[in-house]
Amino acid sequence: MQPLALTLGEPAGIGPDLALAIWQRRDELDITPFYMVADPDFLGRRASRLGLNVPIAAVTPSSAVAAFSTALPVIALDEKVSAEPGRPDRSSAPAAIASIRRAVADVMAGAAAAIVTNPVAKNVLYKSGFAEPGHTEFLAKLVEEATGRSLRPVMLLWSPELAVVPVTIHLPLRDVFRALSTELVVETARIVARDLRTRFRIAQPRLAIAGLNPHAGEEGALGEEDRSIVAPAVAQLKAEGIDARGPLPADSMFHKQARATYDAALCMYHDQALIPIKTLAFDHAVNVTLGLPFVRTSPDHGTAFDIAGTGTADPTSLVAALRLAARLAAADTPALMPAS
Repeated sequence: MQPLALTLGEPAGIGPDLALAIWQRRDELDITPFYMVADPDFLGRRASRLGLNVPIAAVTPSSAVAAFSTALPVIALDEKVSAEPGRPDRSSAPAAIASIRRAVADVMAGAAAAIVTNPVAKNVLYKSGFAEPGHTEFLAKLVEEATGRSLRPVMLLWSPELAVVPVTIHLPLRDVFRALSTELVVETARIVARDLRTRFRIAQPRLAIAGLNPHAGEEGALGEEDRSIVAPAVAQLKAEGIDARGPLPADSMFHKQARATYDAALCMYHDQALIPIKTLAFDHAVNVTLGLPFVRTSPDHGTAFDIAGTGTADPTSLVAALRLAARLAAADTPALMPAS
């Protein structure tokens, strides 16, 4: 059995609190063994602050599973962390970045089964000179550095109730119209269909493609984009043998009966995808990055500086991320990445 690699995330946030609490409840929660990539001394201090009896064991990935029953296994970072709960400092960004780098190196080397990332604070990373928009793009960059191959990662928000993919992600609405293209919809859907087959073990994934405009454009009366961009993408996907339907009016895609007709909904912009899943599964949705040569999941919440160090953070989403990572890694038969 290979362990999961859990990153530190923003050390001043709730990620360390959740990891410590989950390890303490490991038997009750039936969690696959994981190790954390972090500063062991920092974790020891945080456990003491929270009043948790969590022994910390500095390990290598190969010894993490054996250690997991009696101590929280930690791969020690060279970066020392001094951040206090709710107060990121100069140690925050270097430690968070180094933790991600080490976790990727481990999973690419076969030492870890999958990566689960704790939330980071993007504004803290940006102030340190971090050049990527976020976690997902940084992971893709690290893969390119390791393999020489470029890829386009895709964000899937998954829950038992609903799985959604935003085709465009962190863009102002005024920029969505410029960014959206038939090629982007097709490429995103291909990646989603492939990973639903190889990792989620869905033999013939069914994709529901949302329209961009109200009522999917009303045959052009409410905007031409659905006829000129989304509909041709759906036609191309069907021609390739992918079970895709659309463009569909987004306002009628997410009720219970509609959700039963598809495996994932592709949405044209961020809030069109995230509002329904956060309404249905706010505390247990999982962020999954598709299109990578390894499994990566993350809880679908932020750093929650206001409650860090209080012991009140809800571990449900991180537990779901750990469980889904283990499940996907066990099923994983990823296709070879095409050369760029």
